[in-house]
Amino acid sequence: MMDIYTLSNPRFRLRVTPQSAAILSFDDVGSGAAILRPYQQDTGWHPGESALFPMLPLANRVRDNRFCLAGREICLPDSALDNQFFLHGDGWLQRWQLQDLSCTHISLGLRVQHSCGFDYSASLVYRLTGEGLSAHLTLRHCGAEPMLYGLGFHPFFVKTPQTQIQFSSSGYWPEGELHLPLAWQGNIPAALDFTRTKVPDNAWMNHGYSGWNGVAHLATPNQPTISLRSSASYLMLFQMPDEPFICLEPQSHPVDAHNMDGQPGLVLLGKGEMTEMGMRVGVKD
Repeated sequence: MMDIYTLSNPRFRLRVTPQSAAILSFDDVGSGAAILRPYQQDTGWHPGESALFPMLPLANRVRDNRFCLAGREICLPDSALDNQFFLHGDGWLQRWQLQDLSCTHISLGLRVQHSCGFDYSASLVYRLTGEGLSAHLTLRHCGAEPMLYGLGFHPFFVKTPQTQIQFSSSGYWPEGELHLPLAWQGNIPAALDFTRTKVPDNAWMNHGYSGWNGVAHLATPNQPTISLRSSASYLMLFQMPDEPFICLEPQSHPVDAHNMDGQPGLVLLGKGEMTEMGMRVGVKD
């Protein structure tokens, strides 16, 4: 049976499980609005059906599930939920340990070791504030040999056919085969350019954006206005047609950065060194 912890303050309610360190729901109690897509308990547990999960020690996919580091080929682990990629890493597949708990915050911890070189401890803190939700993810490398790391968050924001989104970027990576990126483009097609607030087309979208300024907005008529803020420089947009959610995913690196020149956004950590990433979801009437 899955453990569930409920956090609340006068404005918001948050449900979290140590399984996958996932958020199950995030609601504005005052308006009755769900901010993140709630997990439906009758579907059986799958972290991809949650309201939010963390991505570590990498975000999204790596081409051929391998990359080179200091002249060595690193073969990534198999995934229990994907037969081709170490999809989103394995933080979302693990059971985390409860470290600290109050009525408005929860701290979860994780320790993972893989033969490929990933050897890390992680801490994730979710906290309710008067303005919304904050999440802070910290990872420390424990291995003797240096290793590349990346972080991300995968929230599922509630969306209606009238929901508008807005964020700025300098370019994007179109989606190619196996959901891997094609060459970066500085000219963003009008349908994928959200510099000005607009309703996204009711279509499959799965694209990474560069040069993100760390701020995104969602607005739905007669619902609270949502803001997303993060220290990340990359944003992944994912949606499926006719589904009541849209994912705006802050990532420390682009998809398949491991095989790009300069491995942008990834951090090479020696033993004891850390990387971290934060995210805030603000809610206004």
